[in-house]
Amino acid sequence: MERGHDIVLFGATGFTGALTAEYLATNAPRGLRWALAGRDRDRLEAVRAELAEIDPDRPLPELLLADVEDPASIRALAASARVVISTVGPYAERGEPLVAACAAEGTDYVDLCGEPAFVDLMYVRHHATAERTGARIVHACGFDSIPHDLGVLFTVERLPEGVPLHVEGFVRARGNVSGGTLHSAVDAFADPAGMLAAARERSRVEDGPRDRRVRIDNRGRPRTRLARGWTVPLPTLDPRVVVRSAAALERYGPDFTYGHYAAFRRLGSALGAVGAAAGVMAAAQAPPLRDRLKSLRPPGAGPSEEQLANGWFTVHFSGSGGGRRVHTLVSGGEPGYGATSGMLAESALCLWQDDLPQTSGQVTTAVAMGDALIRRLPRAGIDFEVLRTVEG
Repeated sequence: MERGHDIVLFGATGFTGALTAEYLATNAPRGLRWALAGRDRDRLEAVRAELAEIDPDRPLPELLLADVEDPASIRALAASARVVISTVGPYAERGEPLVAACAAEGTDYVDLCGEPAFVDLMYVRHHATAERTGARIVHACGFDSIPHDLGVLFTVERLPEGVPLHVEGFVRARGNVSGGTLHSAVDAFADPAGMLAAARERSRVEDGPRDRRVRIDNRGRPRTRLARGWTVPLPTLDPRVVVRSAAALERYGPDFTYGHYAAFRRLGSALGAVGAAAGVMAAAQAPPLRDRLKSLRPPGAGPSEEQLANGWFTVHFSGSGGGRRVHTLVSGGEPGYGATSGMLAESALCLWQDDLPQTSGQVTTAVAMGDALIRRLPRAGIDFEVLRTVEG
């Protein structure tokens, strides 16, 4: 279907949105027909003026006015694009109108969402429509959950086929939590029952593999040589995304398990992280404390250039099966903003430009883009490496 724009970036005036716009203005093909969308024309004009300074000879994006409170504007945005990028969160509050519009219009969609309940509810409400129209709805195209989802795929592809496989991921990072991520986490902690209810509702309508088994390994692993320190199970959206990729792709074998951990050099750091998470969870139950937590970093706020430059992440993976063990590594820059904006932009470019498997509905990055996106990500500073392979 002919569209006026190849890519539309919704939320370009926020901190992460502006970084994503800057990445596209610097790295996208010059023939890209794209637009910035939001509800404030003056702020959109300011972003576009900054982009003009990057490369005066590059065509500038068009500007589209759209507001989640105005369904007609959101539907028009979706109808104008081949791919829509959304950086407008928290997604539980603001995200559904655009997902619904893209599903209805057959428009591919990517976002940064790390909110499990939102992802599950969008599957329940809009997956069938997107399957019918051919839209690919791909959540979690930033640090949640590309390094983990594609890192596991990269590891699995180096293990034997047709045998049970077990993979573990160990995450270590230095960076800044975005305002949207903080708000999403606090809201999730405040409503664990709602998150569980959304997961159950999805399980009632989602078909799993009939002759294969995929599971999250929730067993503790206090200390490992691979992580070079102490580990804590990490119950984020990431392992859920990984097992959904495994359920959809037979390459993960007849019996696949995945364990997901945060890694720390020192025991004190690990215990401190557990204590901090428990404190946030407890504070999120009381509205005044919940609001205080959210005020620490409002949506749209971000780190300094120095903080962006000094941030980094690594995810070590250990995969085993069929008599082979593989140790791989995914690494990149500041995870909350810098690396995330590059991953999000490359995901949109991949859906727009690359030869990909035929998929539709709500799908993961591994299912929708897989190796094509892995090949793209070094341009965004995200590297995939095989560190060691052991036979027998």
